[in-house]
Amino acid sequence: MTAEMDIQNSIRLALAKKGHYVFRANVGKIRMPNGRIFDTGLPKGFPDLFGFRGTDGKMFFIEVKNEIGKLRQEQRNFQQAMESTSAICGVARNIEEALQIVEE
Repeated sequence: MTAEMDIQNSIRLALAKKGHYVFRANVGKIRMPNGRIFDTGLPKGFPDLFGFRGTDGKMFFIEVKNEIGKLRQEQRNFQQAMESTSAICGVARNIEEALQIVEE
């Protein structure tokens, strides 16, 4: 089984080679030395990768999953919210699916 991190990295490289701008969303929480919890601030369900097309600047959001990965409810909610806008969104398990999402 392929690690999602490896899939993310290969997708990032492939999209960049095609002239698109792509960023990895680092999310999580950590307890600071003073005991305060630091949260990245991104909403639950925010996709792994986001960016904009180099051709027209249209925003895209890609949730990366491995061969057996499934969307959580928060991820489905985010996808549905984006589908109601002009943003591009989808789930990719490999480079080909990511390119199809961004370039269609």
